[in-house]
Amino acid sequence: MKEIFYDWGEANIWLFHAINDIRFAWLDNVMQLGTWLGDHSLFPFYLGLLTLFALVVVNRSEQDATHYRAQVTRWMMVIAVFSCAYLLDGLLLGVLKPLLDFPRPPLALSPDIVHVVGIPEFHHSLPSGHSSFAMLVTASLWPVLNRRWRVAGVLFVLWVGISRVSLGAHFPADVLAGFLSSLAVVLLVYAAVQKLMRLLASRAIRFNGDN
Repeated sequence: MKEIFYDWGEANIWLFHAINDIRFAWLDNVMQLGTWLGDHSLFPFYLGLLTLFALVVVNRSEQDATHYRAQVTRWMMVIAVFSCAYLLDGLLLGVLKPLLDFPRPPLALSPDIVHVVGIPEFHHSLPSGHSSFAMLVTASLWPVLNRRWRVAGVLFVLWVGISRVSLGAHFPADVLAGFLSSLAVVLLVYAAVQKLMRLLASRAIRFNGDN
């Protein structure tokens, strides 16, 4: 199973080298920035920015009461999904990483053929936590992003994922697993929040009807 879903018939290692072997000083700096932006410890910073932006958007003076209510509900859902998905994703990674305990490139491959930038890590490679968080940010915000910002979000996700390979921290399969696991969590949380909203709305209608 590992040979099919992780090694990809050695394509995983080949793709790792295709990215990791490209070396320029400026590129290392760009990739380090991408990894920093994908650090899960920045969650409070992203949440604060998201909340401030939501306040600006929903309080535009040209909105009528109906549109205002819809905007508030929409942005509250996004913030709720972002927060809940972050907690669930962290729990999932906390279980999967030590349970699978896949070796990182410096341990799985010969050290002299792996370019590592920063402090080398050797264990808990699958899935990539940085890639997971980048997907979490973009997927959570997706419903309120216009086309231009969605393109920016996709580029952000790819930047963070590629940076993990370029810096020698993860294999491409780890990055893909991080993307997919986080996307699944966000979709699950969105479905749960939407169901909760519908339930609350139906109860409110029933309560108003009884009165």
